[in-house]
Amino acid sequence: MTQVKQKIFVVNFDELEQRVGREIIVDGNKIAVFRLLDDRVMAIGGVCPHTNGPLAEGIVSGEYVFCPLHEYKVSLLDGKVQEPDEGCVATYETSIVDGKVYIIV
Repeated sequence: MTQVKQKIFVVNFDELEQRVGREIIVDGNKIAVFRLLDDRVMAIGGVCPHTNGPLAEGIVSGEYVFCPLHEYKVSLLDGKVQEPDEGCVATYETSIVDGKVYIIV
């Protein structure tokens, strides 16, 4: 059976500050949403795989976010933690329609 994907409204695009995360909760899962300097919007699992740090509170540099607890570097593109550290978080497709940001889950 194929699972139907949902398009969920997150926030108005103009309410997202560049390089400042926003945490949302969907079906009990924390998701961190970021607006990059080039105005792309990225969404990843909101909890660092190392010590469950809140990734939405991390510092964004390029296409990475640094966990605020122990500075694990997590890719906003594929959710992978940069080596030599290990781990991965989920990534979510995003879309912007009429100034509204959606994630696909």
